[in-house]
Amino acid sequence: MSPETVLAEATFNRKVRTYWLLSGTIVCVVTIVGIVFLPVWLLFGHLVTERYLNHMSCVLTDRSLKVSRGMFVRQEKTVPLDKITDLGMVEGPIMRHYDLQALSIETAGGGPGALIQLVGIDGAREFRDLVLRQRDAVVAGTQKSLPEQFQSGSAGDTQVLVEIRDALLRIEERLPRS
Repeated sequence: MSPETVLAEATFNRKVRTYWLLSGTIVCVVTIVGIVFLPVWLLFGHLVTERYLNHMSCVLTDRSLKVSRGMFVRQEKTVPLDKITDLGMVEGPIMRHYDLQALSIETAGGGPGALIQLVGIDGAREFRDLVLRQRDAVVAGTQKSLPEQFQSGSAGDTQVLVEIRDALLRIEERLPRS
C-alpha cells in the first residue's frame, strides 16, 4: 500500500481560546459546584486552552481525514473519506461573535451525533468543501474499481440476478414449513 499524500492541513483560529474560556466561565457560573472552580479556571484557563489548541491538528490526505487532539489524553482518529456521510457546520451566537465555526464529521454507522467536532478551523467552509470534493473523488474512484459483474450496465447483470433468485428458491424449499 502506497503512503498517503497530504492535500491540506487545517489551521485553527486563535480566537477559539477566548471562546473556550468564555464557555468554561459560563459553565462555572451556571453550575453551583462550578462556582467553586471559577477562580481556578480564570487563573489557569488561558494556559489550558493554549496548550489544548497547540495539540490540535487536522490533516486531509488523498484517502482519509486525520484528527489529533488532547493534552492529557491524546485522541487520534483516522476517518476514511469514503465513510464520511456528512460534514456539518455549527455556528452558535457566541461563535458568530468571534467569527468561529465548528465542523462536525459524521460517518456511516457512527450512531447519532457527530463522530468528531472541531471548533475554530480557519476557513472552515472552504476546508469542508475541499474534504467533500476529495471524498467524492475517492468514492467515484472506488466505484470504477468494482469488479465488472457489479458495475451497472454489464452484460452479466441479468444472469447474476437469475442465479441469486434460483439460490433463494432452493433455500426456501429446504426451510421447514410452520
